[in-house]
Amino acid sequence: MLKTNHFSQQLNSLGFDFYSGVPCSLLKDFINHIMNECEYVAAVNEGDAVATCAGAYLGGRKSVVLLQNSGLGNAVSPLTSLNQPYNIPILGFVSLRGEPGIEDNPQHAFMGTITDKLLDIMGIENELLSLDADEAISQLHRANGIIESGKSFFFIVRHNTFSPVNLNDSAKLRRKSSSMAPIPMPIMNRTPVGTRLQTLETVVSALSSDTIVVATTGKTGRELFEMEDRPEFFYMVGSMGCASALGLGIALTCPNKRVVVLDGDGALLMRMGNLATNGFYAPRNLCHVLLDNGVHDSTGGQDTVAGYVDFAAIAASCGYNRIVNVNTRLTLDENLRHWEKDQDISFFYVPISPGSKSPLGRPTVAMPDVASRLKSLLKHL
Repeated sequence: MLKTNHFSQQLNSLGFDFYSGVPCSLLKDFINHIMNECEYVAAVNEGDAVATCAGAYLGGRKSVVLLQNSGLGNAVSPLTSLNQPYNIPILGFVSLRGEPGIEDNPQHAFMGTITDKLLDIMGIENELLSLDADEAISQLHRANGIIESGKSFFFIVRHNTFSPVNLNDSAKLRRKSSSMAPIPMPIMNRTPVGTRLQTLETVVSALSSDTIVVATTGKTGRELFEMEDRPEFFYMVGSMGCASALGLGIALTCPNKRVVVLDGDGALLMRMGNLATNGFYAPRNLCHVLLDNGVHDSTGGQDTVAGYVDFAAIAASCGYNRIVNVNTRLTLDENLRHWEKDQDISFFYVPISPGSKSPLGRPTVAMPDVASRLKSLLKHL
């Protein structure tokens, strides 16, 4: 059994200081220690935890994701379409529930036989974490070398690997206080304020040139790139639904930098739970802008199920302090400028028309370069 405190100190000595994850009974002592001593974001699902750690990496932090192997499937999308193509490395600890020969609940039996194989298929180097302290430290250094080369590395953790740690009362989750009380919401407007391209033009015009913009996958990032390209722009071309989690990681690690996330209704519906995480941690420098056209525009215009969803009310109930239901592009412009001067965790609901610019290309900046130039820019804050 590893002494949890000593193992964590070794991680810290290698520069790993940002954690996110979803609890697992096999990792509970490690997670308790991390929550007691380190910066930890309690994600609502494993994929969002991966994306938040990716954002923290862009913000200059070496990040660690903690998850049960049953949630590894949830993390496949960002691991393969965000971390891998953008060369964003994270260190992972995944539990081995369902280990062959060890009594466990029946739902874990199959995953226990394929955990390492699933990591192998994704091209993620991995090792079974040793119970010997000296060997485990050697493994950490090997893993750090992989991380430093720009690739992710995962440890597979068996039963009874970490020594017991109780969660301190001071480490229990409490929402960060805000200087601003929630603003009463106006009546929700679903009349489109314009096309996506017109709306993006309004957004870019209103924001300062040094504001970070994360554009969700699909045509939002593509239209933004064709309109203008900046090092401050991050174009997500995969990991659908993870834009706000990535933005959260950047906002938390770069509190002096304004971060705007441009989301879509289909994407937000896919990982709507992250609204609660954003609202709980409530970084004042994060503004979440939802462009709702009611369709999956990049896959043929199929309807989403957003027609009866009051996104603004959901965001408010999740803890966003400033809610703006946009009814004109002028309203959007004015409120974005106001947010830049008087920041608070904010959600802007913007109804737009279906359809997109035609013909429409794709970003020509290589995906690793999109990430590296933003990371370099944030490094100099």
